[in-house]
Amino acid sequence: MAVSTMDSESSRTPQPAPALTKGGYSLLSAQALGARLGTQGKHYFCGSVAAFTNIVVTFPIQKVLFRQQLHGVLATEAVQQLQRDGLRNLYRGLLPPLLQKSTTVAIMFGLYEDFSRVLLDRAAGSGIPELATRSFAAALAGTAEAVLTPFERVQTLLQDHRHHGRFKNTVHTFRTLVTEHGVRECYRGLVPILIRNGPSNVLFFGLRGPIKEQLPEVNSRAGHMASDFVCGGLLGAALGIMFYPLNVVKSRAQSQVGGAFQPCRQVLLTVWRERGGSVAMLFRGATLNYHRSLLSWGIINATYELLLKELS
Repeated sequence: MAVSTMDSESSRTPQPAPALTKGGYSLLSAQALGARLGTQGKHYFCGSVAAFTNIVVTFPIQKVLFRQQLHGVLATEAVQQLQRDGLRNLYRGLLPPLLQKSTTVAIMFGLYEDFSRVLLDRAAGSGIPELATRSFAAALAGTAEAVLTPFERVQTLLQDHRHHGRFKNTVHTFRTLVTEHGVRECYRGLVPILIRNGPSNVLFFGLRGPIKEQLPEVNSRAGHMASDFVCGGLLGAALGIMFYPLNVVKSRAQSQVGGAFQPCRQVLLTVWRERGGSVAMLFRGATLNYHRSLLSWGIINATYELLLKELS
């Protein structure tokens, strides 16, 4: 019989050991990838994949939020603007945040681990508290992220419907800015980004562990994912509200093309006057930003921790 022939062949030929599987994929493959990436490389890889997943899921929400920040309109009006723009423009401007966020989150987690390792080694025996050393590492990582400001700049222009006729896509926008105004124009809005990134990183990495310790103890994989989602989501949402005015200033500054660079304080005062000196108007869109940050940083933190465990 054919079956006996196959059995006989199997007995003579060494067969590869079956791959260990969990959740439908090979653990050996994940471990092999982890070994190839190395101890430090894993943090960059996991951060990048986590951010990529988040951007694809939450980009339409971010676009509604951006319209609210820029124009001070209600969420319903922002949604109606997107409807008038059409479905083909819904993901217009996706590439810059996809590249920017995937890279910045990789830098955020990766450089934080690298800086922490180097600074802790140098601070050994000096009496400097570990919390202070790690906080400094987080601030350095956040500052380094600002190098990618041009991606946020291009994202702002592509999402602003007033520039739809002028800028075609990511490459065209970069080329136009550099050709007509120089490289400096790509870094418009850098100051609010610097003010935002350093402190927010310090708070995120400093509070992530303590918050998770306060959550109910879990033993299952799903339980750990849920805890990481809640921990990251709560932190992201709180930081999003805390630094929301800076994002409003950034969006307003980066929506301008050409002309003088206005100080951060002047842009904030302009927005404040235009919105009638109302705190509620200044924070228009903050509610949606809270829920988007809750979802975004929940996804990022849970995905990052899951991948890190699988690659270890």
